[in-house]
Amino acid sequence: MDFNLGQFIIDNLEAAGVIGAYVSISIITVALIIFSSKGKIKGDGQVGPKWAQPIIGGLFGVIPGCGGTIVVASMYKNNKISFGGLFAAFITTLGEGSFVLLGASAESDVTANLTAFVIVNAVGLTIGIIFGYLADKIGYKISPNKIKENPTKENVSSDNGIVRSFIEKTGFYTILIVSLILLPGSIMALWGGGISALDDINYSFAIGLAAFSIFYYLICKIFRYEHDCSYKEDVKSTLLHAVLDITMVTVFVFIGLFIANFIIDILVGPEAFNEWMSSSAFAVVLIAALIGFTPGCGGMIAVAAAYITIDNFPMAALIAAALATSGDGIFPLLAENRKDAIIISLASLSIALIVGLLALALGF
Repeated sequence: MDFNLGQFIIDNLEAAGVIGAYVSISIITVALIIFSSKGKIKGDGQVGPKWAQPIIGGLFGVIPGCGGTIVVASMYKNNKISFGGLFAAFITTLGEGSFVLLGASAESDVTANLTAFVIVNAVGLTIGIIFGYLADKIGYKISPNKIKENPTKENVSSDNGIVRSFIEKTGFYTILIVSLILLPGSIMALWGGGISALDDINYSFAIGLAAFSIFYYLICKIFRYEHDCSYKEDVKSTLLHAVLDITMVTVFVFIGLFIANFIIDILVGPEAFNEWMSSSAFAVVLIAALIGFTPGCGGMIAVAAAYITIDNFPMAALIAAALATSGDGIFPLLAENRKDAIIISLASLSIALIVGLLALALGF
């Protein structure tokens, strides 16, 4: 079989760019919603009645992206929600993986992705609330002082003005403009349609969005430009946060697509891979849970991308990964108390494996 590496890379860049364009709609919308709610949870005492704490935490966890769990971590630090509410949010969240399921790809039907988003969140919310109540009943808690409200990392500053200008101006506006150009096609695709006159333009700009996102993301990493998902001071910083998330999701989707498609199409072959997927669903669930267990959103993004692009990928594996991930919300706890973060993560992994295997047995 002839293998054209250049065309293979372009094809995966285009697919990742398409998904990046779709999810930019969700990421920007959610970022602006969270910004508009800034300060709404201030005040004395817990938010809501004591019996509703896990429900409140779970509902925050359903919010796409890392913002919901960061808000709940801040609430817990300020004694405004119980530990059960915090734990429910960690179990429920899909992190940035939500944005992948809210998007689409050329290989997957949009309705199926949205159905998966609803199913996984419904399962996660139910399980999160149940175990949130159980955590409050047992009485396990961590000291609120062991959570950093706004964890900071070394950041590119005025001593590297060129890089900072690229990240906060040139690159920032380029991502927004390209996403805006791709917006009409993305909206039409969400309704199962398309704009044939824009096919060539969308193809080129999708490749450009993915390639530029990789470059932008690498520049941020090389020069240690980070964001903390905390409340933003203005719309510009909120949108910058959104752009950083868009590029991160696009990069991890590209990596996931590249690896998955290389294994399926080149190393194994589609027929053999589908046969393995059908006969080794147990292993897929286990692997997906372990990938989701890794700190941050990268693992969940990869599993979500696999679900929407790989035939016969079991819903049970997606559920297991979703329950195992704590998203970026775990980092504030890791920064101050690694022991408690590990305990919470291992508890989530155990729950994910049990529920994932149960879902597999039920035919999901």
